[in-house]
Amino acid sequence: MRIEQAVKRAIKPALVRVSGLSKQYVQRGAFSRRKFVIHAVRDVDLEIQPQCLTALVGESGSGKSTLARCLAMLERPDKGEIWFEGAEISRGRGKELASLRPKIQMVFQDSAGALNPRFSAAEIISEPLEIQRRCGGDKLRKRACELMEEVGLSPDWADRRPLEFSGGQRQRLAIARAIALQPAFLILDESLSKLDLITQAQILQLLSDLQTSHDLTYLLICHDLTLVKRVADFVMVMQNGEIVERGTRQEVLNSPQHVHTRHLLSSVRDLESTFGDFQQGSGS
Repeated sequence: MRIEQAVKRAIKPALVRVSGLSKQYVQRGAFSRRKFVIHAVRDVDLEIQPQCLTALVGESGSGKSTLARCLAMLERPDKGEIWFEGAEISRGRGKELASLRPKIQMVFQDSAGALNPRFSAAEIISEPLEIQRRCGGDKLRKRACELMEEVGLSPDWADRRPLEFSGGQRQRLAIARAIALQPAFLILDESLSKLDLITQAQILQLLSDLQTSHDLTYLLICHDLTLVKRVADFVMVMQNGEIVERGTRQEVLNSPQHVHTRHLLSSVRDLESTFGDFQQGSGS
């Protein structure tokens, strides 16, 4: 049923479209003055369908986070085009980019590092609203408390600092901040990887509820293919800065065409088998 819904949504124009995107970094060697180039993203083409969850998977260092930062315009690509809601944004400057920021938000893996430790929960959530001049005064705190309730946090905790929350609660706080400006596109950069399985399931349910109530489109950067099998509508596989395979969840995970996708799936099966053998051995 989920795949059928995703296919119906895919009839709509893509929310995000990327053509020929590349990003490289020039670094200097640790023990020499010689410079070398790291090709983080290489000539990537992709489309992200509206109101769907697209998973971007790949090994560490494959370029997933760099691609995500380019899509959010936190990094400017060296070449290529990024289209969002039908408008080309990769060459945006100043006011043009400022008007785009509220529509594309990111939730990072390290919620403790991403949230200002000196701010209260209410201040963290309301800061984007204040910067964008959406509201002020008492309305800021009221709106922050409403958003806390929406993500499953008690408004009574509005004056707590981030380190007074658990890891899962901090991710809820980060999500509340991200949706404060009512974005259309939310990028989740390994946002579930540090959570235990029960908390992970609770956050996934929250994201599903928010997707329905806010018409959100998600890009989930993830290395956990077991998780991807449960939640993704579409899957893209990245290797050495390139998208090597893409399609619906069933197409990519049930009938992988690229050798790297097969390698990733085989690694998961081997890990599950080893873990199962370990559990049996521990119980004997």
